[in-house]
Amino acid sequence: MTQGHSTRSVADHAATVDRLIRTALARRGPDTVAVEDAHGRVAHTDLRALIDVPSFRNSQMDGYAVDAAAVATVPVELDVTGVVAAGDDGGDAHVPGTARKIMTGAPVPRGADAIVPVEDTDAVGGRVRIGRSRRAGEFVREQGSDVRVGEVVVPAGTRLDARHVGAIIAVGHASVAVRPRLRVAVIATGAELVAPGTEPGPGCLYDSNGPTLAAAAIADGADVTVRTRSTDSAEHFAALLDDALTRADVVVTSGGVSMGDFEVVRDVLGPRGGTFGHVGMQPGGPQGWTDLDGTPVISFPGNPVSTLVSYLIFARPVLRDLAGLPALRPHDATLAEAVRSIPGKRQFLRGRRTPGGITTSGPGSHLVASMAAADVLVDLPEDTTDLPAGATVRVWPL
Repeated sequence: MTQGHSTRSVADHAATVDRLIRTALARRGPDTVAVEDAHGRVAHTDLRALIDVPSFRNSQMDGYAVDAAAVATVPVELDVTGVVAAGDDGGDAHVPGTARKIMTGAPVPRGADAIVPVEDTDAVGGRVRIGRSRRAGEFVREQGSDVRVGEVVVPAGTRLDARHVGAIIAVGHASVAVRPRLRVAVIATGAELVAPGTEPGPGCLYDSNGPTLAAAAIADGADVTVRTRSTDSAEHFAALLDDALTRADVVVTSGGVSMGDFEVVRDVLGPRGGTFGHVGMQPGGPQGWTDLDGTPVISFPGNPVSTLVSYLIFARPVLRDLAGLPALRPHDATLAEAVRSIPGKRQFLRGRRTPGGITTSGPGSHLVASMAAADVLVDLPEDTTDLPAGATVRVWPL
């Protein structure tokens, strides 16, 4: 794809965007965070046990610690020599032929090798009557029976959920190295754009692109560090861009990439090494990318549907992967109606699941209401022109 000329495939452009964004994040080292703050972050390296778990022999039940030989024949009454609570040190060694009352999680006294649950016993003064025998090892949690020192508890690349946080703490970690969150700057361009909630003047439009891109990036696990809009002034855009480059790993722009007279993104970034041209898709044909000293600027077209579809196809997959979120993969579905497509272009139609199959809306890149009503993108290959109702198509979940 060169400045303003050749057409590139969707797959080729997606590969470029993927490479640029991954390379940008790789320039940053891992973050170190307290385990309590690690929920939702992605483990940078394998997290290994620093201690055995359990770290000592302990009781699985409330009951009595005994030697199995003493309860081989039941019923039997044994002297109770004391109580072991959770947090105790286990006390003196076990005397064979006796019992010691013990709580769940308490250390098993040295020499005891079985726990008789309290429901199998009756207290008789200072003795206990045991009505069921137990084998050696029953209801005793041995040291390291869950995990041993050095074993991997959470592999690198895992997005840390509550269950991971608990396990990491249990094996001795107070802090963890996590993948840095991708910092994204969003700059919407266009002299006609006004902020939501203001009164638009003649020829003006509400800026939906900036908030839409920011919301999408946040949903896909990124930190949005800049949200702004630029006029069609090269000086204004350049100033906003230079500020964004200091605060983000990736800059995403909308608008200003086509062949008109006021294409501010192309005009500013072209002389700085930017690549602009067309990708063989609809909507979203005009695309651009620039590598500014390791910080990529990914430039999408300005029509609202084109902007969002471009983000979904080119940015969402890599952002979700870097954030450790599950991929939103395409699947087959059946058309409820016939559709037509433009030969030579990969078309992404807005679609909606219905009991009778997928229905589609018009292809216009300005139809924001149809985008809001859609729940899938219908992916029609370049060589598709007409498909009847009942045909199988590939759809991407939104």
